[in-house]
Amino acid sequence: MTETSTPRTDWADPHWQATALEWVADRLGRSGRRVTGPVEPRVRPWSLVWRVPTDSGDVWFKANNPGTGHEAGLLAELARLTPDRVLHPIAVDTGRGWSLLPDGGPSLRDTLAAEPDLSRWERLLPGYAALQLTVAPHAQRLLALGVPDHRPAGLPERFEVLLDDEEALLLGAENGMDPELHQRLRAYRGEFEALCGRLADFGMPASIQHDDLHDGNVFVAADGYRFFDWGDASVAHPFGTLLVTLRSVAYAGELSADDPALLRLRDAYLEAWTDRYDRAALREAAELAMRVTTVSRALSWQRALVTPDPARAEYAEAVPGWLGELFAPLPV
Repeated sequence: MTETSTPRTDWADPHWQATALEWVADRLGRSGRRVTGPVEPRVRPWSLVWRVPTDSGDVWFKANNPGTGHEAGLLAELARLTPDRVLHPIAVDTGRGWSLLPDGGPSLRDTLAAEPDLSRWERLLPGYAALQLTVAPHAQRLLALGVPDHRPAGLPERFEVLLDDEEALLLGAENGMDPELHQRLRAYRGEFEALCGRLADFGMPASIQHDDLHDGNVFVAADGYRFFDWGDASVAHPFGTLLVTLRSVAYAGELSADDPALLRLRDAYLEAWTDRYDRAALREAAELAMRVTTVSRALSWQRALVTPDPARAEYAEAVPGWLGELFAPLPV
């Protein structure tokens, strides 16, 4: 199942590589730049990334597979709507799922490794929330660009369809979903639909939801932070972002679920909505959003692994793994 029209390609094919490199050189040439050496590839089942040396610094080419091909168009739209919070693509080809980006500088992960400082998250999360608020009125435009629809109203049906995909769930296989958990999830469908309904009833407008916002997907610049790697993103309840973000912060800092630092981060993010909703409602909505976003994460992995690449097997357990997290404790 995919939600883009990006064709499948063999990234190792010499003709494909020559075509892609010609595209990169042409787009760079339009701004007076030129490639100065061989590219450095990084290949995953869902994307190919090239580090491209040029006469004015490195740039980054990315080719997405069909399940993440919406990223190219999304990058261009986010740069238009929130120019201070994302990188500005040098070029995109939405039909082929290609993008060419400038170098973003050090990541937050590298920055925190050199100088641990949890307050950086407190400063950047309001900026990410502001991005979501800016983008929310344009949600239909994002859907038209092929960004997946994970809004609460449609998640129960997507959940049910995913439960029928025994191949994606690796049902009964080693590292897959055991039949007992599968039956438990089936029995939970009604309650999951009720959770989604309660979340929708709060009335927060859907927006872009990164779905993988951790310290490796944030650049640190002199004038603020830039959010990147949007291949897992969907149009969804905005608060679902907190699931991965708070889990990743807790893991990196070895923090327990009741650590005040995680509560501060949650509240720093939610502050952007306090002119519209009271804090108790926001915290309740955040809890519901994190719970249902475990299904969103499973769906993102399912899409990303729609590929004949045998390397997909290394990551396939993420789909049943994230569905199993539906019953796990939340980060806060």
